[in-house]
Amino acid sequence: MSKGKERDILKIIFRNFINSLRPRKFQGSLIGEDTFGNKFYEIAADPEKGRAKRARYFEPPGKEEGFDHEMSAEWEAWLRGRRQEAPTMEELVQNLAIAEMKKENAAKLEAGLPKGKDLRVVVKEEKGMSSFPSYGAEYEYSAGVPPPKDPKS
Repeated sequence: MSKGKERDILKIIFRNFINSLRPRKFQGSLIGEDTFGNKFYEIAADPEKGRAKRARYFEPPGKEEGFDHEMSAEWEAWLRGRRQEAPTMEELVQNLAIAEMKKENAAKLEAGLPKGKDLRVVVKEEKGMSSFPSYGAEYEYSAGVPPPKDPKS
């Protein structure tokens, strides 16, 4: 190997390292937006460039740090590939209305219950050792030890 080719390899390695430090720019197409303000994008599959399947990602409304962004379940299913078609705004509004109705119904039910201890809960009585089942004389309690005499008989 000549010295010129070694320098070319080092030059290529150095150039690739510098390029890896630059932020990547995604060229996805905007698919939609949810009620929380998240924008969802999709990059089409391109086998010629080495991308076998499409990539999906989202941008939160602000540039907050962390991973605790609110997202609707429909859009999350689309992002993870559990659904093929992106959700429509009508579907999102309908599911949001159903969720609000369930919250209202739960509040009504909770308001109708008596305060304090719920009387409908079954209280389990603690009896100690007598709560264990007793078996007939044909069973041994321990190997080789006969059962104790039953005081009831």
